[in-house]
Amino acid sequence: MTTIYLDSNATTPPLPEVIDEVARVMRDCYGNPGSRHRAGRKARQVLEECRENIAAWLGASPTELIFTSGGTEANNLAIRGFAQGTPGTIVISPGEHPSVLETCRALTREGWKLHQLPVDSAGRLIPEELPAETRLVAVILAHNETGVIQDIAPLAEQCRVRGIPLHLDAVQAVGKISVDFRRLKATSLSFGAHKFHGPRGVGGLLVAENATLSPLLKGGHQEAERRAGTEPVALIAGMAVALQAWQTAHVERSSQVQQRRDLLQQLLLERCAPAVVNAMEATRLPNTLNISFPGVDGEALLVALDLEGVACSLGTTCASGSSEPAAILVAMGLSADLYRSAVRFSLSFLNSQAEIEIAAERISRVVAALRKRA
Repeated sequence: MTTIYLDSNATTPPLPEVIDEVARVMRDCYGNPGSRHRAGRKARQVLEECRENIAAWLGASPTELIFTSGGTEANNLAIRGFAQGTPGTIVISPGEHPSVLETCRALTREGWKLHQLPVDSAGRLIPEELPAETRLVAVILAHNETGVIQDIAPLAEQCRVRGIPLHLDAVQAVGKISVDFRRLKATSLSFGAHKFHGPRGVGGLLVAENATLSPLLKGGHQEAERRAGTEPVALIAGMAVALQAWQTAHVERSSQVQQRRDLLQQLLLERCAPAVVNAMEATRLPNTLNISFPGVDGEALLVALDLEGVACSLGTTCASGSSEPAAILVAMGLSADLYRSAVRFSLSFLNSQAEIEIAAERISRVVAALRKRA
């Protein structure tokens, strides 16, 4: 049985041209980019060309881009880097990725306080006045579980007026929707290559020119002394190729993946009734479908679908060992029957219409069988 991969918010397969570029750079540009000899200069040239291109595609300047090992490190660097001095309040949204939430929780042991913004029934942030002692705001731009894309503008304006750093976790957004750092008016923004068909183990953090960020890793001069460690030039080159591929074809890709996501949504609503699409009223990532099947246990459904050759998820892969319900679904006010029966299907442009139709048939068959057993 051929597996139909519908878990692209967890990771995506690297494109063939990405693999080729990583291999080429590893072979031909193996020098340390910090070395002054010819091999080092050759690697440095590749590194800085990638920095210029990636920054431009994301609406930033090259000096605002720090290369990291991925989204988790980028989120840690931003939060730890801005949470300096006298502790205050960190404002987050419900259902933050563990790399944000756990870093903030660690800071509470150092005297910081956490304040969670409210969301409506579709998972959209409800504007409110930030607490007086707010020192940092860290929110997810596009939610990994529901796909909800937040309107950041009101929050960004409050932060600008009050001089509060605003960090955006854009790991699920970059490479799926257009992201412009300047227009978002954030202080920092994180992303990871493996979410958009790039290599695992590399990502980045954009930091506004006027922001002061304390380094998380020390011991080297790399990345303008903001992130120590020899840059993985080959992985960075692969990330640049992956992001360029999206930039070149993003209109066609987004339209195609949304049509197929909507087809899957329609087929499941028709064949698996009762079924509820979570956050359906909100603006969502074009590839993400979070759907509940009342009367079905989500864990049992996940296992059964894997046996039927459909790869999907219950939500954040980094927290998949947890038996706790998805925090964002609880915050949205879903009933226990809905959040316990919710699964996430996340597509990529590599999924064909035929795959979606086959997946819908397999999913509906499994849901029916599980309901019959309940």
